Amino acid sequence: MTQIELKNHPVWQDLTEVIENLDANSLVREHLELCDYKICGYWDEEDKYYEEIILPRSLSAELVSNSIGVTNKKRWIQIKFVLKANNLLAQKLGELTIIYDENLQFLDENWQINIEFV
Repeated sequence: MTQIELKNHPVWQDLTEVIENLDANSLVREHLELCDYKICGYWDEEDKYYEEIILPRSLSAELVSNSIGVTNKKRWIQIKFVLKANNLLAQKLGELTIIYDENLQFLDENWQINIEFV
């Protein structure tokens, strides 16, 4: 049986290069602009429903993680951001995860919002 070691495989270098060349902050800014800084139909952790949440336009986004997913027929990239208010305290408003297909076409989003600070 052949043992494969992925740690030195060129795929890691290729994936790292792709991630490093993504302008992640532009992606999140574009996403926020496309949704007009609004989240519609949000359920919080206590199952309270919010028809619409309007986010401050002075948000900053910090990339916290990214991952690549692969199935037999699909490939995607998942990028996770921390959203912060641009104020003296730089309060963490929440997190945004955006999922794109292999052509960087939007697939899905996931929001975790701290309602107290919005």
